[in-house]
Amino acid sequence: MAAPSECVKHLESFVDSSSSPAQQAASLDAIANLLKKDMLTLESLVREMEMYLTTTDSIIRARGAVPSRWAEFIVIKWKFRQHGKKIKVLWRFFMMAVAWLVWLERNRRLFEDRWSRSEELWCHAQFLVEDASSSESWQSLYPPPRRTAYTFSIKTSRQCYHTYLNWVLHRKADWKALRGALVGCLALMRRKGNAGMVTGSEAQAVCQSYLQNLQVQSLGQHDRKLCFELIGCLLDFYPDAVVPLGDNLVYGICEAIDGERDPRCLMLTFHIVEALVQLFPDTSGPIGSFAEELFEILGCYFPIHFTHPKGEDVDVKREELARALMLAFASTPLFEPFAVPLLLEKLSSSLPSTKVESMKYLSYCTLKYGPDRMEEHVEALWSSLKDAIYSLSLDSESMDAMHFQENEFATEALTLLQKVIMQNDSPFLNLILDDENINSTINSATSFTNYDDIPLQSKQRLYAVGHILSVSAKASNASCNRVFESLFPRLVDALVISARPNFGALHLCVELLAACRYLVVGTDGLASTIVSNNETWCCLLDRYCSSLIKVFGSTLVTSMDEGTRNAYVHSGVKGLQILATFPGSFSPVSKHTFENILMQLVSKITLDFKKASLWKLVLRSLVEIGLFIDKSQESEKALSFQGIVVEKIVSLLFDDDCTMPLSLQVEAVSEISMTGKDFMLQIVQGLDNAIRASFSRVYVHGDSKSAEFAVQLLECYSYKVLPWFQENGGFEEVAFHFAVNIWDQIRNNSSFTFSFQQKKLLDATMMAVKLAVGGCSEEIQSTVVHKAFSIISSSTSIQMEGLQNTRDLGCFCCRDEWVVSLFASVIIALRPQTKIANVKVIVQLFLATLVHGHVPSAQALGSLVNKLPPKASGVNLSNDFSVEEAIDMIFNSRLMKSCSDGPLMRCSGIDDGSEIGFSGLRLNGLDVQILAIVGLAWMGKGLLMRGHEKLKDVIMIFLRFFMSNGDTGAPSKGSNEQEVLTMMKSTADAFCTLMSDSEDCLNRRFNATVRPLYKQRFFSIVMPLLLSSLANSGASMTRSMLYRAFGHVISDTPLTAILSEAKKLIPIILDGLPVLSEDILNKDIIYNVLLVLSGILMDKKGQEAVLENANIIIRRLIELISYPHMMLIRETAIQCLIAMSELPHATIYPMRTQVLLAISKSLDDPKRAVRQEGVRCRQAWSELLHP
Repeated sequence: MAAPSECVKHLESFVDSSSSPAQQAASLDAIANLLKKDMLTLESLVREMEMYLTTTDSIIRARGAVPSRWAEFIVIKWKFRQHGKKIKVLWRFFMMAVAWLVWLERNRRLFEDRWSRSEELWCHAQFLVEDASSSESWQSLYPPPRRTAYTFSIKTSRQCYHTYLNWVLHRKADWKALRGALVGCLALMRRKGNAGMVTGSEAQAVCQSYLQNLQVQSLGQHDRKLCFELIGCLLDFYPDAVVPLGDNLVYGICEAIDGERDPRCLMLTFHIVEALVQLFPDTSGPIGSFAEELFEILGCYFPIHFTHPKGEDVDVKREELARALMLAFASTPLFEPFAVPLLLEKLSSSLPSTKVESMKYLSYCTLKYGPDRMEEHVEALWSSLKDAIYSLSLDSESMDAMHFQENEFATEALTLLQKVIMQNDSPFLNLILDDENINSTINSATSFTNYDDIPLQSKQRLYAVGHILSVSAKASNASCNRVFESLFPRLVDALVISARPNFGALHLCVELLAACRYLVVGTDGLASTIVSNNETWCCLLDRYCSSLIKVFGSTLVTSMDEGTRNAYVHSGVKGLQILATFPGSFSPVSKHTFENILMQLVSKITLDFKKASLWKLVLRSLVEIGLFIDKSQESEKALSFQGIVVEKIVSLLFDDDCTMPLSLQVEAVSEISMTGKDFMLQIVQGLDNAIRASFSRVYVHGDSKSAEFAVQLLECYSYKVLPWFQENGGFEEVAFHFAVNIWDQIRNNSSFTFSFQQKKLLDATMMAVKLAVGGCSEEIQSTVVHKAFSIISSSTSIQMEGLQNTRDLGCFCCRDEWVVSLFASVIIALRPQTKIANVKVIVQLFLATLVHGHVPSAQALGSLVNKLPPKASGVNLSNDFSVEEAIDMIFNSRLMKSCSDGPLMRCSGIDDGSEIGFSGLRLNGLDVQILAIVGLAWMGKGLLMRGHEKLKDVIMIFLRFFMSNGDTGAPSKGSNEQEVLTMMKSTADAFCTLMSDSEDCLNRRFNATVRPLYKQRFFSIVMPLLLSSLANSGASMTRSMLYRAFGHVISDTPLTAILSEAKKLIPIILDGLPVLSEDILNKDIIYNVLLVLSGILMDKKGQEAVLENANIIIRRLIELISYPHMMLIRETAIQCLIAMSELPHATIYPMRTQVLLAISKSLDDPKRAVRQEGVRCRQAWSELLHP
């Protein structure tokens, strides 16, 4: 047993308010350890705690009385170890029992002068726990151990809860122990019914105690929050218990929340008001008496102006507070006499945010208050809404097209307008239709025959009136009928009687058409069942439909200047689109008229392509019509659209006399194809035929225009068609058909010519083939590989059976390059599980073509070593040809053997002492040397991404080449320094291939095997080797190339890995920057390295390394400020200097003069971005002079 003095020492430290939090926590842990180790019994702990819980010292008593502290103290091993749940519940009982008994004993001693022995208190506590644990409900959950138990009724199982609740209620009067009482109260009030829920009478007692004993606004923030949580819990879970308190409850809550300022507490108070008013909905009830006072408290918070205090962790956002207040505003109609005038008044605020907030509140409250209460505010609302909607401002960039900037205030006003009309149909529509300003605007706009004659202010008002009428008509069929009856005939007459369409009438007619279509199709674009063809607006639309179509069509052919034409065309095209997209059952246009609309629009696509704005507008309209037809599944309209629009657009691809630019033809095809699956399939068939025809003209005649056209068609296929099928289904069928068609084209064309345009065509074809094959299943991929291999074997000059060395390839003609490139594309896109036949021959083919400078062959080799199965896998894939066998074949090939005086050492035997290097490559020419490096780089990338151990051997080949060629001081026999430099540069760039993300191969899109964190793993492997090579290298050329390789590696390494090695890397970066700056070709590498340095500067994890090298970092950045070959380097260097200004003053102050002098020169930089950063940097460093 522990000595009593030791326990007392820890207890005194814990309750002593002068102890630091760390000391108190340590004391708490020490007491818990004593209990856990049975060195201190619970009885002894209770005895020692007696004086702290019964003392008259309020501070010590507050520390000891907090129930949460008791819960922390009572952490001991219970004797019945097999009853885990029982332990937890019993100790909750014990905490309540002990706290209550000690409190009773204190009262006896203070007020009755009666004393009980500690043994009696201990026995009484045990009895209470036994009382609870012996009840029938307890024993049904936890069968007792083998011992005699007392038998009590279910009623006595509540004794412990009731005891603790009474204790908590008494503690509320003791303000020093208030927090503990609130925590205990909340814990009991939130209990579930199956765990001893508080009764209604007890909840009422808690509420009465709350109202009598608590002065909430005099408490601290955390205690106020607990108070609000408690009253909110009572209102939410015990409404029947608190309703009888009536006026006292409402008054007490008003007093508690009045003047609250803390955001977290306000969230609770707003909810309390919302819950409170729902308890007393009657106007004659307590809320009716206190409504004005209660809203006066709420109203002072509107609008919410709240910003997060700097350095304070507040998890409440302004938007959350604003919404909570809005819910409180709208919680009862009794707030209407006070809320609506306040919100209307705030609409005239000078703050835009306040105006927007007021409009949002009005929109929400209008629906909650109901039409009867809002009727008296109709006129005031209309006046405010009209002013808000008229606040729309004209967009100067689109002035002629009637495009206005719809600010948020006006948008919210339109939303509220629609809600008010739906709620108060007749009164509000009367105000709108009889409004003098509305009628004056309509009369004024329809009186101008020419768009250019309309003043800017009148255009703005016309646009606002159009929105008002449109929103009014959208509200309901009844409101639409009234608007149409009042205005539509007059507007149509104004359109028909003038030689040139009246723009004001045209614009308003289109707005009304859009509104009535909205009533039919709604927001989802599907036909509604609640609209009858007998509606007044339907009859009027039927009567005037033919006239409208003529007017809208005339706007497309009217001869006028561009600015005026754009305004008319926008309205005309929109009107035709609306009429064409009414559902069939409500459509005012016949089939013939619908087809006439389509033909008018298509003619603009084919003939007026020089009018860019008109062309794009009409194309967008055709797309919308097609999307509507596909969504509504109207077969009759779909046939018309397919026959008129789709066929005409596809025919453009085969029309040799078409003068439309190729780019516009492809754009029209791609956009129309997206409108539906049936339309897409028809266009895909046309695309296939067009690609086939273009290929034939390119192959036979070398037609450069056809090559350019084919490139655009292939790009459309790659980036529009295939992604659409991936998203909408049917991808494999289309992709397989495309790939087979390409190979059929290759087989059927034996003559090829080659030019720069055809190189672009080859690249586009390869990418399309990769994307098509990459998305297919393994079975389809195997079929494509088999077909491609058979074509290579039968229709090329390459002898597949004799590919044992590079000399067996013979001539590598243009057609062979096409065939091998497309075959490489297929191999690159395969899935790892796809079965491949003749893998050995395929590897030999790519090795042979690599000698001829065929980079896709190197990429295909990299993909093969990335995806082939390991030797030990036992999986029957690719004829059991493993990645290890492929690696051996590559390194035993003629290409690699020609790279050395003797046989090229295998990757797995790189440390066997044999000579490895590229010296022998010089005997076969510089190009072969570089190609070998390229092949190794791509193969290494494949190994790297799959996490293969042979990667280390590839890295060592590159590094040994650096050291064997650079440190000799002179080029090897038969070579010159320029050749060595070129080879070393290619070797350094191989690290870029290894680390950078490739769009052409070895990525997830083309099913590469990617091991997680492979870049970080490569960084950890290669960086020590590079740093060691730099340390051991003396030749300047070698160091330059090693720095180049180092730059490639760190540029593509994730920043988290860089930061972990920042102390080692920063000195190397700083040493390498001047070396790299000597060659202009290194400018991209310098920029990437500088970005890495800036990442270290901005991250806290790199601060220590930065501080150690601050002076040299600043000097290097100063040097780069004047770097002449790249603006981004200068700009980034200055930004890094700005970041350096945040370092400790003593570290950077000595460098301020040098920095300011260098920055002054950057202020004359020819690039504006550099000058702007220079000004910011000068300001940041100038502040160091006056800290």
